[in-house]
Amino acid sequence: MTTLRPKFWTLPLTALRPAEWEALCDGCGKCCLNKLEYEDTGELEFTRVACKLLDGDTCRCMSYPNRHDYVPECVRLTPKSLKKSVYWMPVTCAYRLRWEGKPLPEWHYLISGSTETVHETGHSVRGWTVSEAEVPEDDWQDYVIEDL
Repeated sequence: MTTLRPKFWTLPLTALRPAEWEALCDGCGKCCLNKLEYEDTGELEFTRVACKLLDGDTCRCMSYPNRHDYVPECVRLTPKSLKKSVYWMPVTCAYRLRWEGKPLPEWHYLISGSTETVHETGHSVRGWTVSEAEVPEDDWQDYVIEDL
């Protein structure tokens, strides 16, 4: 078992060990929301339509280690891929915040000490998503989120 270094989240992202990289995730589930990207403007909109593997109660992937078997297009986020991916990540995402040189918010479990804080403070998608298995892609625009 890998030991996490004290306050590892303050280190540069490229200095994180694999277990520390994974532990940086705040468990909000926002990255698992389907997005609409408009080619003509480059505008990006989040929807309430979540990946079919997202558990809407825990805000975690139901098959994280094998997710690419079921969702081949799921992004494999790494320190190298982050530069290309950061534009679509929620502004509250720990990976994005640290990439931008910002601290983690008070509700992040590494700061608060509780994995429930992200949910209690309303920073997760718990309880308000709908699975992409239930909504045809042509209808996703009906589920656009105005403010994430």
